[in-house]
Amino acid sequence: MSTATAAPTAKKTIRTRLFGTDLLLNPRLNKGTAFTEDERDEFDLHGLLPPHVCTLTDQRDRRLRVLASRENAFGKYANMRDLQNTNETLFYSLIANNVETMLPIVYTPAVGEGCQRFSEIWRRPRGLFISYLNRHRMDEMLNNPKFDEVRCIVVSDGERILGLGDQGAGGMGIPIGKMALYTALGGIPPEHCLPILLDVGTDNEALLADPIYVGWQHHRVRGPEYDAFIETFVKAVQRRWPHILLQWEDFAGVNATRLLERYRDRLCTFNDDIQGTAAVTTATLLAAVHATGIPLTQQKIAMFGSGSAGVGILDLLISAMRQEGLTEAQARDRLYAFNRHGLLTEDSENMRADQIPLARTRDHVANWQLSGPGPISLLDVVRNAGITVLVGVSAQAGAFTEPVIRAMAANTPRPVVFPLSNPTSKSEAVPEDIMHWTDGAALIGTGSPFPPVQVNGKSVRISQCNNSYIFPGLALGILVSGARRVTDGMIMTAARTLASLSPTRRDPSAPLLPPVGDSRKIGLIVGEAVGRQAIAEGLTTITNPDDLHQLLLDYVWEPEYVPYQRIRD
Repeated sequence: MSTATAAPTAKKTIRTRLFGTDLLLNPRLNKGTAFTEDERDEFDLHGLLPPHVCTLTDQRDRRLRVLASRENAFGKYANMRDLQNTNETLFYSLIANNVETMLPIVYTPAVGEGCQRFSEIWRRPRGLFISYLNRHRMDEMLNNPKFDEVRCIVVSDGERILGLGDQGAGGMGIPIGKMALYTALGGIPPEHCLPILLDVGTDNEALLADPIYVGWQHHRVRGPEYDAFIETFVKAVQRRWPHILLQWEDFAGVNATRLLERYRDRLCTFNDDIQGTAAVTTATLLAAVHATGIPLTQQKIAMFGSGSAGVGILDLLISAMRQEGLTEAQARDRLYAFNRHGLLTEDSENMRADQIPLARTRDHVANWQLSGPGPISLLDVVRNAGITVLVGVSAQAGAFTEPVIRAMAANTPRPVVFPLSNPTSKSEAVPEDIMHWTDGAALIGTGSPFPPVQVNGKSVRISQCNNSYIFPGLALGILVSGARRVTDGMIMTAARTLASLSPTRRDPSAPLLPPVGDSRKIGLIVGEAVGRQAIAEGLTTITNPDDLHQLLLDYVWEPEYVPYQRIRD
């Protein structure tokens, strides 16, 4: 086991007992061909490495050339996963210095196929798989000394991976990917991050029948047994790390909201699908509203999809409208929510508790001109309610049809259209079509990355409403400030801070969000704003907010090689 520590010198030095092959096989410490001649002498590396000594820049260039040779996104994703398991510094440096190129490879959309094919590429341990069968060993697994420095966790049970559904143990690709961005974009040290997959089985019949599936081949545990398992997990985590930050990720809607509500006041925790998605969507919408010149309080918003993400977005938008002067009733009157059957109304079947406040009364729609009997369609709502903003989190590809978008364009000079479902194959519409149907007037935010669209001879960059604009900075601000809880005020602060960075503040025709390449800088700005909000709410031990900026700079980890010294007993 490594005993690496940072020496208190002007230039950080890592001291370790590892040498030879053991050092090269440690992904946290391995430098590969960048070990210097002196280090090769000191750590017995001659002959184990090719003779040429490279720089980190040389290594990044080599990896980019390798990635370019891969024929498809999955091949690139698998190559990056292998790199993470062999040389973490190079892995994070490659992402941090090439964010726009690397983000679609290590995160959406490639991570979707990575989860579907996780069993094919699993080779080395990363994070923790806690299966229902091993629930009695939870403390033993968490107490491994290699996790002593852990300060934040991303956990999933793999039931609702992007728009792909139940991927069982393959869902581990999401916590691994999220934690990678904590470090690459938020500067959180890798040793502080722990991805966890809670394996309670899967209801994906293909996985249950697949002989190479690495997870527990059993139908999902549900009901009281599932809740007891989650409770055991949370208590074990709190015993091991009393001040942990825990992020819930890709739990099914039926569980996501209630788990967040159950635990948000017991530990420092948030759900990125609910709160992170809400924050980045609200930020992008605020930027779009600024570009239209029509206040948020005068927009009519349709939310196509009212699962946990959709409800979370609407809740934050209601808060934003209230901050801008509306009552809650007035804010709700400007919102229209849909499930897979149509507009939510008071007689809609099987509504969850958090959907009921979003349902319209029959009196409200009594005088509408409808296209037919039964559930009220999206097109009916756009025409009758005068919708100006349309957000999709439905995973229904092509749901935003030409008639729907053209009807929106008749309601407002600059319709705001956000097809947010992931991966690309689940997007409610394609930006090129939306621009064509609105004669280039639409303001578009997407969930997956799309290429620029040509509008009147001009190339228009399409902003991706990527949660990576929010959660790395949110986590950074929480960890550095020592916040005890994650509050709605902190989520709103993250959203408004991102909105303030929109290029539309300077040019209404500009993209809605800053370039993805600025993500690491954005993470620091969001982190400081969130930390200041936590201090203002009295959730930290920091008394002087002016100390926060330097604390952030001191904490942030840079993916660069530092000198090593060998500890000899």
